[in-house]
Amino acid sequence: MRKWVGTLGAGIATAAFIASSAFAQDGTPSSTEAEASFDEAFPQMVSEPMVQGDLAPPGPMVQPWSAENAASLIAVIENIASEGLDSADYNLAGLRSLAQEGPSDALNVLASKNFVWLVEDFRDGRTPMDAREQWFVVDPDRDTFRTGDLLTQALESGDIDGTLSSLHPTHPDYARLRDELAVTPVGETSKRKLIRANMDRWRWLARDLGRQYLITNVPEYQLRLTVGDEIISTYRTIVGKPGRTATPQLAEMISGVVFNPTWTVPQSIVRGEGLGERVLNNPAWARRNGYTATRSSTGWITVVQQPGPGNSLGQMKLEMPNPHAIFFHDTPSRRLFNNERRALSHGCIRTERALELAITMAILGRGASRDEAVAISKSGEYTKVPITREMPAYITYFTMATDIDGELQTFEDIYGRDAPVLASLDKPRVQNRSGASDDEVIVIENNPLAGD
Repeated sequence: MRKWVGTLGAGIATAAFIASSAFAQDGTPSSTEAEASFDEAFPQMVSEPMVQGDLAPPGPMVQPWSAENAASLIAVIENIASEGLDSADYNLAGLRSLAQEGPSDALNVLASKNFVWLVEDFRDGRTPMDAREQWFVVDPDRDTFRTGDLLTQALESGDIDGTLSSLHPTHPDYARLRDELAVTPVGETSKRKLIRANMDRWRWLARDLGRQYLITNVPEYQLRLTVGDEIISTYRTIVGKPGRTATPQLAEMISGVVFNPTWTVPQSIVRGEGLGERVLNNPAWARRNGYTATRSSTGWITVVQQPGPGNSLGQMKLEMPNPHAIFFHDTPSRRLFNNERRALSHGCIRTERALELAITMAILGRGASRDEAVAISKSGEYTKVPITREMPAYITYFTMATDIDGELQTFEDIYGRDAPVLASLDKPRVQNRSGASDDEVIVIENNPLAGD
């Protein structure tokens, strides 16, 4: 499904169209307690330091509450189930009792604490980091929407609900899941938990993903080029096999488009599969397959596959610097895009109609014109086109989401990442969660031949 939206959307749509028009479908060319610090007021809830970035100190974490503001906070908590959260996580009974007694230091502390917890859950997600397997997205919202400042804003304006609601993800999928939760009977426990888990996954990302971006949902095997959260183009993908080569979840910046890339063969293939010796001992075979090899004085063999129709990275890759060595690239084995299940790679993401995507990105990134990009792609020479206009790329993992046709669907949990998230919904809320993953960073030794 393709939609052309707005002025910028039309520009992107045009870029995608002129890119696609140049190639065939197979990708070939054509101090008081009220002012006390958060730690002093309720140290029992602190397990990790709060990360607020290099900004001025946020407003006080305990502030005075009027009876009206306390009543508004209570109403938010009473209706929290509509956002996929549980009122049992917040001391609703205690808050009601103190609110009935009128303003007091005790009410200030408890109401402030509950507000802080709501900010954390709405802004950062309720799921603790140890249940977010291979999720390495750094959420900027902690620095953008600072807890103490939000507390001050809410109490000064009296709009407790509005301040908290402003933290909800802006992507339409979040609202779509919330609407589905509202019409799902209470008795359908499993479905409701799955909806809640995927609503929370949206909170793990930045509240606003940006005006234009790439986003791929790994279990759906689809990549989208979007503007204003509207789909401009979609591309089927091949993602990592389950296990150590499963594709991690990232939010990175595309820094360049490489046309006619080379592939430096990993040592697991050079040495482990004997490719290095084969290339050195059979130069005719090596030339036919585009391989060159060098042996150092220590005997170390390096093998590089040169650009060409048989190059394992295909005709392009999108550079996206990250410690996991994950990127998007083409493949000569395009028949694999016809498979229903496409968890076949060593972690990197293979993309159909890759040259169309590459040319579109080069144009949108202001690195080349359409004619320049087409000429570069046809040259057969390794060429890197820098991206000068920022383009984020999100690698996500949703097992319930809107598909490329606009229908809400459930996708196979190919990596088994639902279980810890679902289990966390049945456990007490983890207080003041860290914003950094402590999962192992698995550097992908990319083997584009995997799954062929």
